[in-house]
This record gives sequence, structure tokens and C-alpha cells, in this order.
Amino acid sequence: MKEKMVLIGGGGHCHSVIDVVEQENRYEIIGIVDTKENIGKKVLDYEVIACDDDLETIFETCKNALITVGQIESNKTRVKIYNKLKEIGFNLPVIISPLAYVSKHSVIEEGTVIMHQALINANVKIGKNCIINTKALIEHDCIVEDNCHISTASVINGGVIVKENSFFGSNATSKQGIKIDGFIKVGSLVK
Repeated sequence: MKEKMVLIGGGGHCHSVIDVVEQENRYEIIGIVDTKENIGKKVLDYEVIACDDDLETIFETCKNALITVGQIESNKTRVKIYNKLKEIGFNLPVIISPLAYVSKHSVIEEGTVIMHQALINANVKIGKNCIINTKALIEHDCIVEDNCHISTASVINGGVIVKENSFFGSNATSKQGIKIDGFIKVGSLVK
């Protein structure tokens, strides 16, 4: 029998994450936590069952949670939710699409989601509460610190350190061996 999981956040990013969770086929999604006014609405086939105020109650019957709020302008919401979930005691599993490639010589920490066709090469370390989005490439010997979003079709070349709370935009490409810190806009070349 699959373990139960609740998703936190019912927007567009949630749609993509639902697809990954379903493909991975390890967890049963019991519902979504979103704003009070969205309770009862559906996100794809899943009902919004609660708001943030109900997390302690949900924890009584479901120990796994996954943050499905996206991160573009800021990751403050994701960090706040992460801290609250940890305080309550939730387990935040690593979710990896079966359509992604993740080297067995890499380390991925709790609450991180690896989306479809992402490629994580050898000796990569990815921190907690990260989004590694569709078709992102993270080359050998990179470190992606906590609470980062590596966007769709972006390329992080070998030996790069992505500092905590950074956003690396879609189709952005980094030179090898550098440090990335902050907000990198779509299509950037980072040297």
C-alpha cells in the first residue's frame, strides 16, 4: 500500500508536481492545502481539503507533505511553509520523476522535486526544498544549496555553487566553476 501525502499549494506548479508524483507512483495524494476560499475546489483530480491553519490536524493522519507552491519572484512563501511543516513534524520526501536522470553518485535532500527530463550528473549535491524543473541540466560536482529553483531547460555547468535562495531562470546557462547568488533572469548567460 502506498503512503499518503498532502500537497501544499494548488497553483500552476502544483499541476506539474502532481504529474511527477503520479508517474513516480510511490505516494497516494490525499488532497491539497491551499487558501481557505479554495477549499472544496479541485486541482486536476484532487480536492483542496484544507488551509494552512489545518496542518496540525492533517498531520494526525498523514505524515508526508510536499510543497507545491512555485518560486519565481521570491521563495519566501516556500521557505515559510517548509519551516512550518518541519516544526509540526512532517516528513518531506524527495520526489524524482522516473523520466529524469539522477546519478547514483549525487545527493538530494528532503522536500526537493526533480521534474521530468531533468538531468543530475555525478557528485552533485542538491539541498532541501528545491525545485529542479523540467529539462534542467546540473553538471558534475555542482552544489545547489537550500530553497533554490533551477528553472526549465537551464544549464548549470560543472563545479558551480548555487547559493541558498537563488532562482536560475529558464534557458539560463552558467559558465563552469562559478558561484551563483540571487535572481538570474530567463535566457541569461552567467560567466
